[in-house]
Amino acid sequence: MADSKRKQHGDSHEAQRGFALDVVRTLRDAGHQSLWAGGCVRDQLLGKRPKDYDVATSATPEQVRGVFGMRRTLPIGAAFGVITVLGPKEAGQIEVATFRSDAGYSDGRRPDRVEFTDAQHDASRRDFTINGLFFDPLGEQVLDYVGGQQDLAAGVVRAIGDADARIEEDKLRMLRAVRFAATFAFELAPDTAAAVQRHAAEIGVVSAERIGAELARMLTHENRRNAVCMLRDLDLLAPTLPELAGLAAPEFDARCKTLKRLADPTLPLALAACLPRSTRSPAGGRLCRRLKFTGDDANQTDWLLDHCPVIEDARAVAWPKLQRVLAARGAEDALRLVDAEQEAGSPETEYCRARMALPVEQWNPPPLVDGGDLIAAGFQPGPEFGKLLEQIRDEQLEGRLDSKQAALDYLRSRDATSHNER
Repeated sequence: MADSKRKQHGDSHEAQRGFALDVVRTLRDAGHQSLWAGGCVRDQLLGKRPKDYDVATSATPEQVRGVFGMRRTLPIGAAFGVITVLGPKEAGQIEVATFRSDAGYSDGRRPDRVEFTDAQHDASRRDFTINGLFFDPLGEQVLDYVGGQQDLAAGVVRAIGDADARIEEDKLRMLRAVRFAATFAFELAPDTAAAVQRHAAEIGVVSAERIGAELARMLTHENRRNAVCMLRDLDLLAPTLPELAGLAAPEFDARCKTLKRLADPTLPLALAACLPRSTRSPAGGRLCRRLKFTGDDANQTDWLLDHCPVIEDARAVAWPKLQRVLAARGAEDALRLVDAEQEAGSPETEYCRARMALPVEQWNPPPLVDGGDLIAAGFQPGPEFGKLLEQIRDEQLEGRLDSKQAALDYLRSRDATSHNER
């Protein structure tokens, strides 16, 4: 990350942290218990910078809106006791949730009804002990009703209470358990792992969007190989990434090694790395559409599958063909994927990077003509225009054409020859 962006990100984080502190203080001054809750407490205790802050409180949603005012609050999650409090532009917004107990999860995601309660009962309805912690930022004190601090210290992801019950409430928790364990390099508690394995086949009730979001976070994290192996061991890989689960053991191991060698990959790059090198479009796009990734992710994944072979054979490929790949948006990802396929790097990618290090006018000069030039020169517009422009570009990259006039003369000569042959 560039220094300016890093500073901006740091400033934004400090602004949100300060706003989260103000929210707690304001609620406290109004006579309500209020604490930081969940992931921000976990991350802080792990020495990580929280991505955002959540506040839990004894105030009801109506009381939260009364404290902060209607214009500064949004009641989007009020039915579940959650009010969004709007902060200064640089701080963003904070979700303030009333302490609650949940009853029934008939849709496997959200509680059928909630009852407002106290902090201890609120902690017990959360998913994992490491996410069930509260922190009083004014008194600098952790409130732990579920053994979360002990599990953080031991490096364990453990469901709160009955692991089967926690998963029955929301099947996505199976993937969240894997993500937390893999990204923090933790272990799954035996009872939690066993419950995940018992319910793995039920992950299909979760929407593709939610499954895709969890997989994207795992595959773009540095511990992605561990996540994939954990998904396989817990029988979650087949129902979520069947393309990877169906591979023979040697190919699966090869995919895992490639995934591990990638540094900070984009999602399309990670997805392409999951698939055997013999895979071509539209397999990547099909995978992306199934998991509701973006159309751009689908196009980029398919592009990598189709064009990495050109990089792998770079020195034997005609320069115009290779040049088009190197000049494309996904070229750097293609080079990284080909490098990651081999432990010692690739001479083919070295060759490509040497070409790309030349002055841009040498390896990627502006095209000599465009469609407008052809029309102005008297050529009739039509479906052949693209092919003509491609031929001129090939001749230019091969060094046989070096000016607009030369390009147009080439086309007229080509037309005359074709006419005489007819």
